[in-house]
Amino acid sequence: MTALWILGILALLLVWLCLTRVGAQVTLSGGSTVVDVRFGLFRFRVFPGKKKPKASKEQAAEKPKKPKEKKEKQPMPKPTLADIKDAVRTLWPPLKRALDRTRRGIRIHPLTVSLILGGADDPAAAAEQYGYLQAGIWTGMPVLEKALDIPEPRIHTDIDFDASKPLIEGAVGITARIGTLVGVGLGVAIPALRWFLRFRKKAKQTVPAPQPAA
Repeated sequence: MTALWILGILALLLVWLCLTRVGAQVTLSGGSTVVDVRFGLFRFRVFPGKKKPKASKEQAAEKPKKPKEKKEKQPMPKPTLADIKDAVRTLWPPLKRALDRTRRGIRIHPLTVSLILGGADDPAAAAEQYGYLQAGIWTGMPVLEKALDIPEPRIHTDIDFDASKPLIEGAVGITARIGTLVGVGLGVAIPALRWFLRFRKKAKQTVPAPQPAA
């Protein structure tokens, strides 16, 4: 009898955990970034974190500094545009099927983004990037709105030919139930692993062999 009670309590906790909504929101404003995380009814600010008090000069002198051992790590290869296109072709079909099963269980709110490209250095390249950006937004947003719950999307794009760097401001928040995220993750895990292994194999083949020192 006790075992049945324990199994019942565990089942209720599992159901409660699957129905709990979690998420995060990123806010960009005035060059600063704020990241808030939500778990159920609770919200936590994870970035920027609390500043640690600086130690005094006497305390810093008392603590002996340990020499840091430098470990040589092989840098992670950066994906090229062809790799990104291959990832989209590989991952989008299973991701779309997984999202369709959730019936728009993932919610994106708010979605208020202002992206101004800088075109002072190369106006022609900035104009080309702006065209690609507009095409991606007009093509991708209708697809995302069918698969996700996006109640009020507001995306503004422009070019500032007097600025050399892009300016991004706004807020993006995403929330979903834990059970929904687990279902989507299981649907995409195997195709993502296959693409990653294929990408690593290709990257190893393209890395030039080290030449002996003269």
